[in-house]
Amino acid sequence: MNEESPLSLPTIPLWRAADLQRDGMDSRKIARLVADGKFVRVRRGGYVPAEFWNVLSPSRQELLRIFVHHHTSLPSASGMLTYSHTTAARLHELSLWRADSLIHLTQRFKASRRGNAVDVVPHTALLPEGSTTERYGLPVTTLEQTAVDCSRILPYESALIVAEHALSKGASHAAMLSTVKTLAGHKNVANARHVFENASPLSESPGETRTLHFIRRMRLPLPTQQEKVLTRNGEHRLDFAWKEWKLALEFDGKIKYFDYRPTDEAIFQERRREKALMEEGWTILRIEWADLANERELKPRIVRALHRAQHRTNESAA
Repeated sequence: MNEESPLSLPTIPLWRAADLQRDGMDSRKIARLVADGKFVRVRRGGYVPAEFWNVLSPSRQELLRIFVHHHTSLPSASGMLTYSHTTAARLHELSLWRADSLIHLTQRFKASRRGNAVDVVPHTALLPEGSTTERYGLPVTTLEQTAVDCSRILPYESALIVAEHALSKGASHAAMLSTVKTLAGHKNVANARHVFENASPLSESPGETRTLHFIRRMRLPLPTQQEKVLTRNGEHRLDFAWKEWKLALEFDGKIKYFDYRPTDEAIFQERRREKALMEEGWTILRIEWADLANERELKPRIVRALHRAQHRTNESAA
């Protein structure tokens, strides 16, 4: 299993404790295999070979934890429980930032917390008709319901990342706003309302979501997103653009340079793109994750760039 290949529960070398015990392993032997680094206890009652676990990315490890929960706990409750909130977000492969690693389940009837493991959070709700689907063969809330649920348990910025990623995957903005309206008076609905009033379908990464949120919070002039610019070597899109001043703001995450093509090729194409944009009179300001963590320096950088761009525009018009 790797980042490109789809996950399939039957292909995962997963063992329940009961299976291992039937094969002649007592609890001591299982514990020794874990201590020796041959087995990994993914969660209560579920084990995989360490060599399988160690090559998985953190996001795939989180998915595997959900699969282990389903394999070891859920069959007896089939049809009664639905994966929801951040667990559903992981199954939909939505971006999560500063979110818990707990397993969230929504059920019709309130159950005793004692009946669940410490890493399971039960939610009691009657899910609206049409708000459930399947992912990897598991019962899960839809993209829209998942984003709404997350907006009620996550801090604003984290919830906004989920909502905008859901929108980019085709979730209905109108449906999510409509669902939020039905929750008037419920806990944290104000946060949910704020999220969906501001969520943009044009953000293409958590970094872009956080950048736009920063610009709004700092009361800077709002740029357009995914602005298309025609150059001598074709059309290029800018993450953020103040078109009237030909100033672009680009968020540089590692994914831009390390996914899909060799790093050298990606950097060459990016430089080629930037040269073509500069020939059209554009100035490009680049920021990274670290810049978003240093707001005291980031705001003045953007303000200075805006002032310089405005000054150039005024001089050209004179």
